[in-house]
Amino acid sequence: MTKINCFRCKHYIVTWDPKNPKGCDFFGFKSSKMPSLTVFQSAGEECAAFEPKPEKKGNKKSGNL
Repeated sequence: MTKINCFRCKHYIVTWDPKNPKGCDFFGFKSSKMPSLTVFQSAGEECAAFEPKPEKKGNKKSGNL
């Protein structure tokens, strides 16, 4: 099993629901667990909807503060 990092997926959402703060915009659900874990437990397969978030322009890390 490859661990999918939902924080790096463009479909990951943070909800205002305290009981279900994590969600997937692609599949349209909220959960208390990471969405990739919920998908794996439901389908028995890794999440096929994972898409990396696009890099933001001008967000290069520099040594300057």
